[in-house]
Amino acid sequence: MSQLPVIVGMGGVNAAGRTSGHQAFRRTVLDALPVEEQERTLIGLAAMMQLISRQPDGGWQDIHGESIAAGELVSQVRQRVLDHTLIRRNEDAAFNADGIPANRPTQMHLERPLTFQVRRRQLPDPLPETWQVRDIDGRQVEVSVPAGVLDVLLPERRQAQVRAAGRLPYGFEPGRLYRSVHHPRGLSMAVFGASDCLGQSGLDWQALHDRLDPDQVAVYAGNSIGQLDEPGWGGLLKSFVSGNRATSKQMPLGYGQMPADFLNAYVLGSVGATGAIQGACASFLYNLRLGIEDIRSGARRVVMVGTSDAPITPEIVEGFRSMGALADDDSLKALDALSLLTDSDYQRACRPFARNCGFTIAEASQFVLLMDDRLALETGAQILGSAPGVFVNADGWKRSISAPGIGNYITLGKAVSLAREILGERAVRERSFVHAHATSTPKNRTTESHVLDAVARANGIEEWPVAGLKAFVGHSQGSAAGDQLTSALGSFAHGLVPGIPTLEAIADDVHAERLRLFREPLAFQADAAFINAKGFGGNNATGLVLSPAVTERLLAQRHGQAAVDAWKQRREAVLAASAAYDRRADTGEFSVIYRFGEGVLEGPELTVEADGIRIPGYARPVSLTVDNPYGRLDDE
Repeated sequence: MSQLPVIVGMGGVNAAGRTSGHQAFRRTVLDALPVEEQERTLIGLAAMMQLISRQPDGGWQDIHGESIAAGELVSQVRQRVLDHTLIRRNEDAAFNADGIPANRPTQMHLERPLTFQVRRRQLPDPLPETWQVRDIDGRQVEVSVPAGVLDVLLPERRQAQVRAAGRLPYGFEPGRLYRSVHHPRGLSMAVFGASDCLGQSGLDWQALHDRLDPDQVAVYAGNSIGQLDEPGWGGLLKSFVSGNRATSKQMPLGYGQMPADFLNAYVLGSVGATGAIQGACASFLYNLRLGIEDIRSGARRVVMVGTSDAPITPEIVEGFRSMGALADDDSLKALDALSLLTDSDYQRACRPFARNCGFTIAEASQFVLLMDDRLALETGAQILGSAPGVFVNADGWKRSISAPGIGNYITLGKAVSLAREILGERAVRERSFVHAHATSTPKNRTTESHVLDAVARANGIEEWPVAGLKAFVGHSQGSAAGDQLTSALGSFAHGLVPGIPTLEAIADDVHAERLRLFREPLAFQADAAFINAKGFGGNNATGLVLSPAVTERLLAQRHGQAAVDAWKQRREAVLAASAAYDRRADTGEFSVIYRFGEGVLEGPELTVEADGIRIPGYARPVSLTVDNPYGRLDDE
């Protein structure tokens, strides 16, 4: 019997907040929640953003150390939380008044010789033949350049043409939560996301690890374009032209699989399978597919899957803008016939399935912990849902590498077929919804809506609820489907599907006959959600996620009701640990795991035998027994 991959933990962070406790989800349906849940969400976000902090007596104080009365807490932080979460004007100074540091190549025509003084170490090497240098002292020299043409770079500040972004909640810096030293932002977010996932799971990782063969654990994590900020490849690639030295960390830390490497080395201590597969904007689902296949086949029993993308740098933003993919300021003004954009206009920048002009770039880190269903029952793990399958298909022949194609019809069609086989036709028709890729580009609103509408029609679905999460958090590139999946888990828990608040009117070229597009959160008890992703180059993926209730029914069918009842008893302690973590996190107390230099082994410490390897610090040996599907030749 194939193993069912169940989701026993989730963690991370995006523009809506942290993933654990469904905080980010609750921010996207805030007004539809009961008052106490709204207040909990706002207070938790305010603590995360360092607007408030816990006092020793259990009360709250503001950033100035002044006590805040309990009755005034929410009213004091509400507007600032609303203004500095989700999509908004990019708060980075470089994208605003300060401008983006740059250089402009210029030819200076010198009418007479130019003389200047510099430090000797700042002279170019080799020295231009026409330059004359005179020593002033041991450090300073005088340089004379003859009349003529001189090629120079003149420093300047360029005004950003794209100011809307889905940044993490303002004031939250994951690198400050642990001993990070020159870590790219994406890797700091990965360390936080994986730690948040473990904390939310309520499981004792060491105890779980000790009951398994170390090779029964796997990590599949990466991102879509590597770490391209200053501490990663961004700083490395511009080191020559900027006059800065490349560091020893920039090259290795820039690799796209580095989130997995960091989790193995500093968070989990795993020696099991590892890797990262890139699929542009579908990268999260590509990695999820690896985890699902490992669990289903029995090759692994526990898999952490995730992505962490931090692409909001001037260079990446400019690259997407030059493609015409982003909602830049001029396009937003033209869209609404405005002469000036206000903060509220930036908050409306992403408009899936409406009249729109491009996507809004964002950052996010999302991780889920998968486990086979038998182990989940044995350990009392909480079950947030299950992920029976992810389907991946390419587009075939294409006119343009970035243009949409036909592969998404196949991936979504297969995912619906699998759901129909598991749940039956009625459940798919009446109790499923779609988390669309929904980027907010004119091309996407037409092509993806046609995919959704055509598959709905083929399966007899009359009004398929469609969520467009990027309207809230923007497009986090390879982590986008992780944003969608964790939001779907929130929908299962709260019975709400986020609306598309920027959908003032459905665009004329959207195929919506069989779709249900809505602005306000929709009360909806779902059995299944389809996570749809479309990436540059024809990287299409669709994942099927089942609700906790449906998953429990499957567990009872597969293992018997007695096993499920026993699991529920064991689960109580896990739920209590998870709730305790969530309470601490709501006060801004995060248990970030970063174990640098602990338990390091290099090889001689191992006990190597023909059928296994014993590793100091690991409770069970690594089995070297492998399956041989090819047959055996007799010894000669």
